[in-house]
Amino acid sequence: MNRTVLTRARILDAATAELSPETTIVIEGDTIAAIGDAPAGGQAIDLGGRVVVPGFVDSHVHLGWLGASLANVPLTDAADLGEIQRRLVAARAGLDEDATMLVGKGWLFDAVDGEPTAAMIDAVVDDIPVFLNCNDMHSVWANSAALHALGVDASTPDPAGGRIARLASGEPAGMLYERAAHEIAWDYIARETSDDDRVVSAKRALDAFAAAGVTSVVDMGMNGADWRALQTLAEQSGGSLPVRVSAHWLVADAGDDEGNLAQVRRAMAARAESTEWLDVIGIKLILDGTIDACTAAMRHPYADGSNDDLLWDVDRLHRVATDADAVQLRLAIHAIGDRASSIALDVLERVVAENPSWDRRPRIEHLEVVADETPARMAALGVTASVQPVHADPAIQSNWRAVLGDDRVERGFAWPLFSEAGALVAFGTDAPTAPHEALDNLFVATTRRSALDPSLPANHPQWSLPLDAAFRHATIDSAASFAVDDRVGRIATGYRADLTVLDRDPAEADGLRGNAVALTINAGRVVFTGEAADRVTAR
Repeated sequence: MNRTVLTRARILDAATAELSPETTIVIEGDTIAAIGDAPAGGQAIDLGGRVVVPGFVDSHVHLGWLGASLANVPLTDAADLGEIQRRLVAARAGLDEDATMLVGKGWLFDAVDGEPTAAMIDAVVDDIPVFLNCNDMHSVWANSAALHALGVDASTPDPAGGRIARLASGEPAGMLYERAAHEIAWDYIARETSDDDRVVSAKRALDAFAAAGVTSVVDMGMNGADWRALQTLAEQSGGSLPVRVSAHWLVADAGDDEGNLAQVRRAMAARAESTEWLDVIGIKLILDGTIDACTAAMRHPYADGSNDDLLWDVDRLHRVATDADAVQLRLAIHAIGDRASSIALDVLERVVAENPSWDRRPRIEHLEVVADETPARMAALGVTASVQPVHADPAIQSNWRAVLGDDRVERGFAWPLFSEAGALVAFGTDAPTAPHEALDNLFVATTRRSALDPSLPANHPQWSLPLDAAFRHATIDSAASFAVDDRVGRIATGYRADLTVLDRDPAEADGLRGNAVALTINAGRVVFTGEAADRVTAR
């Protein structure tokens, strides 16, 4: 068995929240064998007094989207339509002559005056289809060539749970919302994407997480194509991956119980193919949209008087959730609006009452605005609050605040309420809807300031978290959300040797934004070496 000895390591374990003096970590194979005295033999790595934390566990990601998005035109920091158009012109000029589409990612609603239209893109790129994914990945802005390629015209009906924005004439205006984006635009992009490209994207995403010090992720929208790409990547790597992947299979309301149950059976089939490195653990159900697009289901209307319905028929949601829970697939329900999360809890309460008891650990994803009673209901039911601090970054909040327009803004992203009520809190990034870097996520969680534009004032700092709590939520608590906290998320004897070596103590001034990942170790293997590793020596 291979032995690696990390010397002069200062350990910051989330369970103790204390920084140790310099010590030694002994790794036997993929496991932490000892802390302190080191037996003779093995490879020694001198960390030079650097801080070692448990490998970060990102509990909500979208690997396929992230891998593709890292190669797309970045638009999150494009402040206005003119800048978006300039970037599209530059990107079009850089494409090969035989390019079939141009894809951008991350634009914000408040960068455009009014609702975006195809004509705005046509003014600068009209010869190939252009698809621009909104920052929340719930809407697609398309040009006329894209609408034509999709076959979307005045006669195209809105899909259930989706909407095609239209001109006064009835012709499509350019925006596709919710399931119109998912089932029309993204299905087209998926058909135009080769299996080889998916494997490349999967590797790009996992390498990006490893470079960020992340050793485990939970994919929140797995599908057949992405599953096959990850399996291929694992086969090419001898069975392992740079980052462990646990996945919730996406189940969308097909409109009938048999169609929904067929999706659950597909998740079960994938679970039977699972390995230590690639594991299907449950299903994902998307109950509502997003606040930015006014598609999240709220108890009270948005500032413009609108509101939106759920993306699921509640009875069908209950039946598919009960069926999945009965075969011990874990449940994760996307619920951003306060009405959606309340209904999600209603459904989970029925599932728990009707099915035999097991270690189910259900989750609700996002929880951006919740009813006063929601945290206590979640704690009583054992529901994890799966939240994404980077979604509260002040740089992307202007439109979010404007469309709510009332005191709900003051209660947004109120993460301490969940832990105070006794509910487990797990951190994720929802990448690529936000930056995937774990240190940025912790920075926003502990300061409520912007990782994108640190000059901005904090976003309701009363909801910030102390550093020790944030580290717990990003490591052992995230591991607990899918029942691997007995082996992942701590630096302790018998745990997996999943470790992140930081260049600095994160508790120092600017210890998150001014820090860097020097090494990432997964199952005892070094999977990333950063520029900050110049003082790390192996012998």
